[in-house]
Amino acid sequence: MELSRRNFLKLSGVATGSLLLPTTTAQAREEPSTFPLRKRVGEVPTICTYCAVGCGAIVGVQDGKVVSIEGDPDHPINRGSLCSKGMAMAQIPHNPQRVTKVLYRAPGSAQWEEKSWDWAIPRIARLIKKTRDENWISKTPAGNVVNRTEAIAFLGGSQNTNEECYLWVKALRALGLVYIEHQARI
Repeated sequence: MELSRRNFLKLSGVATGSLLLPTTTAQAREEPSTFPLRKRVGEVPTICTYCAVGCGAIVGVQDGKVVSIEGDPDHPINRGSLCSKGMAMAQIPHNPQRVTKVLYRAPGSAQWEEKSWDWAIPRIARLIKKTRDENWISKTPAGNVVNRTEAIAFLGGSQNTNEECYLWVKALRALGLVYIEHQARI
């Protein structure tokens, strides 16, 4: 009998599979051992904070720390799936590289300095007002009233909710900004 390569693979698959079967009926009736496949963690349902779609997520918490995030299969919007930003939610509060202090680098300097929020917020407001006033356009060359500045642009992020984006755009339009963009459209 000549054994082809295909028949050899079929025969070896059947032989290997038969070796894995229980040899006695007592073994076949035996209950499987209870081996925990997952750690015992508390599961907390939540809503993703990124793009304001409202995807459901289940956060696994152990000893007060986030250990996992997965999509909620019972949620009507995402039905268990999460995008890469949603799965990275755990990194938001615990990322050691996240900047939590005001860092300032003076023009021409190579060093960053730590500053207080009391120093930074008025400075930012002053610089915005100065740039806006120096570059204000009241009318076009054709005489149309536009009341805008083209010297400042704003780039929003996907972590903002719809409500935050609404407030941002209202404030930016009140400042006369024209170039308002969002990272999802770039």
